[in-house]
Amino acid sequence: MTAERASAREAIALVTDDFIALPDPPGGKWASAPDGPLGWPGYGASRERAARRTGESESVVCGTASVGGTRAVLIAFEFGFLGGSLGERTGDRLEAAYTYAREHRLPVVPLVATGGSRMQEGMLALTQLQRVARQSALTREAGLPQVAVVRDPTTGGGWATLGAGADVVLALPDAQVGFAGSRVRPPDADPAAYTAGAQVAAGAADAVVPAAQLRDVLGRWLRLLTGGAPRSPSVPAPAPVPGALGARDLPRTGWEAVRRARAAERPRARSYLDAYFSDRLAISGDRCGGVDPDGMLCGFGVHQGRTVAYAAQTGAATRPAGYRTATRLIRLADRLGIPVLTLVDTPGAANDAEAERQGAGAAIAELFGAVATARTPLTTLVIGEGGSGGALALAAPGRTWATPDSYFSVIAPESAAAILKRSPREVEATADQLRIRPQDLVELGVIRITEAHGTQDNPQYRP
Repeated sequence: MTAERASAREAIALVTDDFIALPDPPGGKWASAPDGPLGWPGYGASRERAARRTGESESVVCGTASVGGTRAVLIAFEFGFLGGSLGERTGDRLEAAYTYAREHRLPVVPLVATGGSRMQEGMLALTQLQRVARQSALTREAGLPQVAVVRDPTTGGGWATLGAGADVVLALPDAQVGFAGSRVRPPDADPAAYTAGAQVAAGAADAVVPAAQLRDVLGRWLRLLTGGAPRSPSVPAPAPVPGALGARDLPRTGWEAVRRARAAERPRARSYLDAYFSDRLAISGDRCGGVDPDGMLCGFGVHQGRTVAYAAQTGAATRPAGYRTATRLIRLADRLGIPVLTLVDTPGAANDAEAERQGAGAAIAELFGAVATARTPLTTLVIGEGGSGGALALAAPGRTWATPDSYFSVIAPESAAAILKRSPREVEATADQLRIRPQDLVELGVIRITEAHGTQDNPQYRP
């Protein structure tokens, strides 16, 4: 049996060696009905055969385990038990597992492999999705992370709740993943659209992880999202400001600031993230069908022994999916009490027709709102171009620093000159008039300047 089609116990063994099953909760109203709530002929016999074949009494196995040193509640689906389908007894176990997680302040890890709701229990089975969704929401509100591993297959309501609804979604290679199961899709449907890789490409899952790497990657995620201890009720300390990696001296003119920020050799986001974090993992996708790997990097990392979330522009125009992914990152960090570092570097938001169709304005508005309402502290460093509102949306009010090889402007100097009906020869003078150099912005009270090769919070750099 392949890792992707592993049984529930085999899936558990992929990630831990010390699983302890939770007690089976009391049955509901229909637990003693031989053929279930609908009196479906042969349903009881089907359950008995499934139990003999799999060694399990239901389609989920729930318990606690240590994954990479972090204790968690594991929920493993047994696809061999009626296709891993959700019925009333499945809902009983899931509710008990989530309740236990909240009571003991543990993260939840669903190892999902399911075909959806159990037909033999009709609408009662379908309503278990509401029950599961409520438990997931309560756990989210409690500030506890949920990291799902989607196996083969993960379809129907199981994907739409336990899978896609998790904070981080990891997928095993070649897993069939999608809301529509293989037997209910249109005859001409492209099978490639219902795969783990397709879900990552569409922004619905974060990464495809080979089975041999799953234990390590899952353990790292749990350590990052929990910080090794339950969330403190107090506001965490802000993330320290990264030191500047490029120029040490301040630009003489506004146009020099622009040229420095646009220079190909200037350090970019990945260089800053590599220097800042000892370990980091990326989230991917906006959960709305989009990704922006060329414009926005988001994830969680370890800096000086504690977890810091990051959202970093890469120097390219940021697309709507990038802004929505950053919003997702900030809101998750806020729920978990993790400080956030943002790196600003973009000529501006993507302004092509496709960006408008993808809701650029709404995506930027959501990010502005997430930054404005975050309870966890945000720290921002402008490392290159700060182009208009597309850059400002990622900047923390009152806690924004800039490197000497950066600028921040209401609009690019070329665009400002065009709007003011000035000739191209006046672009450089316009850059000076806009006062976009780091030292200009300090005087205006907009930013602080970071020293090269060392974080700073020195009063001489404060506005």
